[in-house]
Amino acid sequence: MTALHVMIVLAAGAQAARAGDWTGPVEVLHDFKPSVAYRAKLEGEFLVVQAAHQPGWHTNAMDNKVRADEKLAGRESLGVDVPTEIILSQGLQAAGPWYQSPPKDFSRPELQWFTWGFDGQALFVVRVRRSGPGPAQLAVRGQACTETICKKIELAISLPLTGATAGARSSGVDLKTLVRVR
Repeated sequence: MTALHVMIVLAAGAQAARAGDWTGPVEVLHDFKPSVAYRAKLEGEFLVVQAAHQPGWHTNAMDNKVRADEKLAGRESLGVDVPTEIILSQGLQAAGPWYQSPPKDFSRPELQWFTWGFDGQALFVVRVRRSGPGPAQLAVRGQACTETICKKIELAISLPLTGATAGARSSGVDLKTLVRVR
């Protein structure tokens, strides 16, 4: 590796370490093609996780099971799609409830299959506090689906906390555009 390559790599790493900067995307692949990519950043006192779906793909709401159980009202179902789960460790802990983009209804009532989720871009947001030096580790679990297939999601995002301002009061996060996870 040349000195110029080393400088570029170091500069890219330094950029990702500043508060408010997105991590690099972590992609979920199916047949070597991306289906959805996740990235994260600290925005003031909030952790923001973004999911960017490729056309034809969707993922499920964090409260998908709760929503499906409410709709089923005790009736049997063919199954409930796996909800999205984001687990924080090593440097950050949740200091409030999760919020998510308003999920779309992907249900198929004729099959008694109820599910809610996201296509395009979706955000997941939680107020956080520092719990250690970091970098913070985020585990994202769930499934990405098309009309015919589903792909298990199990990925990790490392979020540098150097210079991060978790716990600061100002941010550009507008919770009014999101819904609280039930």
